[in-house]
Amino acid sequence: MDLDLHRVDYLQVAVTGKNCMKVLPNNEKSKRILQKVVVADKSGVVTCFGSKKRDISNVFKTLPGEPNNFLDLGGALGTPQDKIFVASGSVVHGYSRKGKKFLGFDTNITENIKCICVSGSDLLIAGEYIYNHFCDCIDKGYYLSSDKINDIICIPVLRKEGDNFTPILACNDRLLRVLDGTELRYEIEVAGVPQCIVPYLGNAGEEGNEIIYGTVDGTIGHIVVGRDEPNHTWELPNDRNLGGVSCLAHHDMTGNGTPDLLVGREDGTVEVYSYDIGEEPTLRYSHTFNESITAIQGGVIGATGFDEIVLLTYSGWVIGLTTEPPTKHIGSSRSKSLSSSTNEQEDQENLQKINKIKSEIEELQMKVASERDKYRKRATQPVDKNELPTMSRAAIFHVKDRFVLSPSDSSYNLSIEVQTPIDHIVLQSDVPIDILDVAKNSAVVSYTPCTSGPPSSTGGNYSDVNSGNFLLATYRCQSSTTRLELKVRSIEGQYGLLRMYITPQLQPKTCIVREFVIKPLSLHQRSHFIDDNRPMNVLKLTGPFSLAEMHSWVAYSLPDVPDRTPTDDVATFSFVNTFLDTVLECTYKKGEGIFKSDNISTISILKDVLTKEATGRKINLNINYDFNQSSIPHTLSLIHPKLDYQLMLAKKVQLIDALKELQVHEGNIDFLAAEYQMILGDSEMLKEEFKKQPAHLERLYGMVTDLFIDKFKFKGVNVKQKVPQLLETLDNYDLSTLIEFFETATV
Repeated sequence: MDLDLHRVDYLQVAVTGKNCMKVLPNNEKSKRILQKVVVADKSGVVTCFGSKKRDISNVFKTLPGEPNNFLDLGGALGTPQDKIFVASGSVVHGYSRKGKKFLGFDTNITENIKCICVSGSDLLIAGEYIYNHFCDCIDKGYYLSSDKINDIICIPVLRKEGDNFTPILACNDRLLRVLDGTELRYEIEVAGVPQCIVPYLGNAGEEGNEIIYGTVDGTIGHIVVGRDEPNHTWELPNDRNLGGVSCLAHHDMTGNGTPDLLVGREDGTVEVYSYDIGEEPTLRYSHTFNESITAIQGGVIGATGFDEIVLLTYSGWVIGLTTEPPTKHIGSSRSKSLSSSTNEQEDQENLQKINKIKSEIEELQMKVASERDKYRKRATQPVDKNELPTMSRAAIFHVKDRFVLSPSDSSYNLSIEVQTPIDHIVLQSDVPIDILDVAKNSAVVSYTPCTSGPPSSTGGNYSDVNSGNFLLATYRCQSSTTRLELKVRSIEGQYGLLRMYITPQLQPKTCIVREFVIKPLSLHQRSHFIDDNRPMNVLKLTGPFSLAEMHSWVAYSLPDVPDRTPTDDVATFSFVNTFLDTVLECTYKKGEGIFKSDNISTISILKDVLTKEATGRKINLNINYDFNQSSIPHTLSLIHPKLDYQLMLAKKVQLIDALKELQVHEGNIDFLAAEYQMILGDSEMLKEEFKKQPAHLERLYGMVTDLFIDKFKFKGVNVKQKVPQLLETLDNYDLSTLIEFFETATV
């Protein structure tokens, strides 16, 4: 059964953060009363409202203050969780469901609070790296995470007074950390960076130890958290290339007695999954809005007896998706069972509401025009002779950006969201990157020729410093666009900055600049387990450097490395190349760093970058390396499937025009071989696939060329004069012939 939901707009607040909305539960005496919704925004205001016959009434509204970062509900164990707790800066505020403030607890932590979890008298708080446990506002201990904390929950949800509970942290290094008090019990590696976690079915299942997590790359998974080890039961990959999972919740929308999984995503997609007989949940509903979802809840809000999904968007819109049929609240298509007098009465009420809204809109438009006229006059000439002209002040607006590596296609998802409509965006890069087509992007793009020389035809890892631009593109957005999504693909070894200049439709004209770092090994993703049986090349660096200095160099070279220096004496990080599936292991301590990879080009790039950083700090390094000859055919065999496929795709695309011309002249293609007939039949699909991967073949040629040059560079030999012969071998590609060329090439 598919859901049929209808949109209802409730109200708009200021810009909001993650999980800043909740639906208040009803108590035992008022189960049939419509539920209230509480929202906290970045202006510091907490708003609680209800709806009756689609009329919004505020229960309470606080004064502006410091930006609110998180909102959670709590209360005494075994009672309705209707107490409101809001995190703002380092302070947690508590409100009753009627708006009476009963708590203003300053935690005195050095970081701003990112997320909180309330369970009875226990308050769990997470900043950037530090988790704190408070009980009755008394500090019970803390845990220092090795990477940033994105979310926190505690299980079991339905615990009793005196029962132990288990906190779980979702961290940026693709780990869920299960704690015992404030001590680490064990770590759970998941498919991507976990961005949110919720208890399974809302109560963590029958045993109270099941959770659902959502990742930055859009994966959803289910885990049973055991005492000593976890059990991964199912995982939903992001096959439709949707946005990352920003929020999760449970509510029974299908009416089968089992709560359904509600999913909100960064690209504005809302999904409902039902837990059927099968192991994995089934998608029942999907809808996409034009801005990201920051919070999602379920409840009975607008009409008694009709469940609905309540959404909070980045710009502050509170939206409902209700199961109530539109005939229930649209007079022109009302149920025939109602009497004519009732119809006339409701039609009259609807007409009065419409006229009232129209008059309010006209009044607001007149006020805006009047104030705008006053501003123009004061800006050009003062009203009073002794008064100076008004100076234009830059408008302040919030920008939400995300720059995330997508492992599925080895590209970066770049998304920008503004609270007001975007006029245009300028994209500028001082390193060579490719911009890939995104179906959701409706902006008009234009490219400006750049004066700097193009990158090496081989792709290469030559990062010559050039003050010019490699890319300058302008995106002109439609009038109502508040969110823009792009895909960019970088070249490993080429590193620098990608800048985005965002200009919204505001007066006076204002621009905000966002910078995104393209790292030398930008296509590597953090991993916690790698295959040690591969043929490894080893780079060893020794010198008078500290652990913090080496860590800063590694963080400069690789993504997913935490900014904070490790507390252990020896740091170890493992990575996987999302494009080639090669691996890299970094182990370093004070005065020594050892780097292992089955790709000699990775070692070469890392050596150049680390040497450059050390030289900039006037630190002398002793460099030793162990080159494994068998790593070359191993890496070529990893490149082979992609290179072979792209060569075949390019050849097929080249044949399409000739085959179509032959088809026009002959009228019948039955005489052609089955292979050529298939190319003609799939011509549009082949062209579309080839268009989606600009310079893909050239990039693979560059990787093979780099591998060839780097192999001999570690032997102290320059073989650049052999590159034309290598390219000729690639044009007549055969894996065994290519491996033989690598082994027999001499200067």
